[in-house]
Amino acid sequence: MTIAPHSRTARLAELGDFLRRRRDALSPREAGLPGGGRRRAPGLRRDEVAALAHLSVTYYERLEQGRGPHPSAATLSALAGALRLAGERREHLFRLAGQAAPGSPEQDETPDPGLLSLLHANALTPGYLSDDLGTIIAQNPLNIALFGTFTGLPGWAGNLVWRWFTSPAWRDLLEPGKDHSETARAYVTDLRMVVAQRGHDETAVALVHDLRAASAEFARMWDEHDVSALHCSDKHIGGLHLECVVVTSPHSRQRLLLLHPIAGTGTEARLAALQLG
Repeated sequence: MTIAPHSRTARLAELGDFLRRRRDALSPREAGLPGGGRRRAPGLRRDEVAALAHLSVTYYERLEQGRGPHPSAATLSALAGALRLAGERREHLFRLAGQAAPGSPEQDETPDPGLLSLLHANALTPGYLSDDLGTIIAQNPLNIALFGTFTGLPGWAGNLVWRWFTSPAWRDLLEPGKDHSETARAYVTDLRMVVAQRGHDETAVALVHDLRAASAEFARMWDEHDVSALHCSDKHIGGLHLECVVVTSPHSRQRLLLLHPIAGTGTEARLAALQLG
C-alpha cells in the first residue's frame, strides 16, 4: 500500500512531536547521564538523545522536525532505549513510524496480572493463559483436569500450535470426528500476523522453522501467506459442550482462553462434578 504524501507528512510530524515531548520529559538522571550544570530546560538536549541512540545529531534533529526519512526498526529500538520508552509508549513510537513494535523476550515469561485475575475468577470454567505464539503459561485446575499440564514443558511441547500440527491425538481430543482444516488454518493465519507484530524475533522465527520441518500441512498453509486474528470454535469434549472465548491484553499481547459451558447441555453440572472430583 502506498502512503499518500500528506499522510506521510502528518505521520512524520507527529513522530517528531512525540520524540520532542518525550525528550523534554526525561531528565538526565533518568537517562543515566550526569545531572550537573545549568540547563535551560529540565529535559535532555537533542545531542544527548542522539548520542544515547548512536545517531548523528543532524539525523535526529531532522526526525524531530518531521522532515527525516522513515526510521528503520533498529533506529526506533535505539530511540526507545535512549528515551526510556516501554510498553504502550514504545509501541506508539513504532506505530507513528508505520511499523509494528518487535516483541520483548521478557514480556511472555510472566503472566499478565489482569488476565491472570480473570483466569482465577472463572474457577468453574476451564481456561488457560498463553503468550501470543500459543505457548501456555498458566492454567486453572479445570483446564488441567481436562487437558493435562502444559506449563513448564520443554521445547515446544507446551505450545498449542505445535501440538495441533504434530499430534493427531490432540486434534481428535479437541474436535473428534471433524474436518480439522478450518482450525489448522486459523492457527496458521493468526501466527502469520503475530510473527509480523513481533518483528520476526528469534523465538517466532524458530517456531515457524520447526513447524515447517515437522508438518507438511503447516508448510503448505504458511506459504499461502494469509493473515487473520485468532478465532476459536465451540468444543465438544467427552460429553462437554463448551463455548470458546478469547480475551487479549493490549499491554502484554497475552491471551486468555475460557471454555464456558453451553446452556441446556448439562455441561455446567458435569464441570462442577469434575471440579469436586
